[in-house]
Amino acid sequence: MTRRELLALGAPCALGLMRGRARSAILPADCIIRIAEINLELGPGHTVKTLAYNGQSPGPLLRMKEGRPVVVEVVNESATPEMVHWHGFHIPPEVDGSHEEGTPMVAAGGSRRYAFTPQPAGTRWYHTHSVAGHDLRKATYSGQFGMVIVEGVDNPGAYDLEVPVVLHEWDGFFSPRKDGDIDYKTFSVNGKMLGAGEPIRVRPSQRVLFRFLNASATLKHRLALPQHSFQVVALDGNPVATAASVPVVELGPAERIDALVEMKSPGVWILGEADDRQRTAGAGIVVEYAGARGPARWSAPPAFTWDYRAFGADRELPQPDEVIPLVFEPQMNGHLYSINGKSFPDTDPIRVKPGSRSRLVFDNRSGEEHPMHLHRHTFELARYAGQRTAGVLKDVVVVPAHQAVEVDLVANHPGPSLFHCHQQFHMDFGFMALMEY
Repeated sequence: MTRRELLALGAPCALGLMRGRARSAILPADCIIRIAEINLELGPGHTVKTLAYNGQSPGPLLRMKEGRPVVVEVVNESATPEMVHWHGFHIPPEVDGSHEEGTPMVAAGGSRRYAFTPQPAGTRWYHTHSVAGHDLRKATYSGQFGMVIVEGVDNPGAYDLEVPVVLHEWDGFFSPRKDGDIDYKTFSVNGKMLGAGEPIRVRPSQRVLFRFLNASATLKHRLALPQHSFQVVALDGNPVATAASVPVVELGPAERIDALVEMKSPGVWILGEADDRQRTAGAGIVVEYAGARGPARWSAPPAFTWDYRAFGADRELPQPDEVIPLVFEPQMNGHLYSINGKSFPDTDPIRVKPGSRSRLVFDNRSGEEHPMHLHRHTFELARYAGQRTAGVLKDVVVVPAHQAVEVDLVANHPGPSLFHCHQQFHMDFGFMALMEY
């Protein structure tokens, strides 16, 4: 079922063997992703039934070389049509993984190949782009997600250990405690509840690069590691202008953060969610120094306000060729939100000119913050909460309630590009539009 149909109702693969020659349908795939139902053991006595990739959740960690073509075959062994979106990639719309852009669905029991050239370098990810509606077991509520690392030609590798950290929630329900918003009973890091999986094992003096991915369908997360700080070096896979050190990292749905941590406080610690309820329900992972013993320790991080501008430069960006206002408002007609007064599929296209520099003004007139994502492009923050910034490149930005965020976009990837809130429930019920040029 497509989103248009729903709204009408009212409601590690072996990529190390990549070849550099041209691709065609007769060549073997570099990687096969199988979508099928699994029983995922999050912890002792706690198993969930979910759709996943290659019998695991998160799916295999994929590594690709920037600029070197790949073929990925998706085999859909589930009972419904599916779609895999290559999030953060600058690739054509027919393989991006969005039905609204024109990527074909992978039929139930069928398969389809995605042939593309991975770019840009950085921490990317892949996930389902199907519709959930009110079913909190489908789409990004399920186990269909995984991290992709696109390796650049020049990778300084100024770290001793690389650790992917993928966040997700399970057992979703509509909570009366949150006025009908979606809440969860169980949380996981790398597919396991806190204490159920293997710890992250480190040694004193190591420099560890944590690649954080929030694969949540709806929730923002704040993570801390007691007695340690995070030097943020990339946001959404893109190097930052200022590699600032912070006591916590904060990620909206679909955001990624690369952060270096100097391992200089030996012991057994919890790298976990600052919210006590979520951490107790599984949102954490143990970090264990060599030779350290005893229970994992936790202490609350200091008060800290997350601000993208800490990682940018205090300067004005060049004047754009045009300014495009995009007003986000709640609606009472069955759609949760609108863009410039309309909900998808009736939203007006966002039209830009090829090669132009456009300033998109995300004007959030609602009481909720929204993680806004633009497919197939990277944008640069120009103003955040009224203050200028530069050098912060992203594909998802959390727009605070009752505030505006301005971003600059260079129109250099022609074709339809989906723009939407990455909160699954909002997206399913109208909070999206197509950018065209």
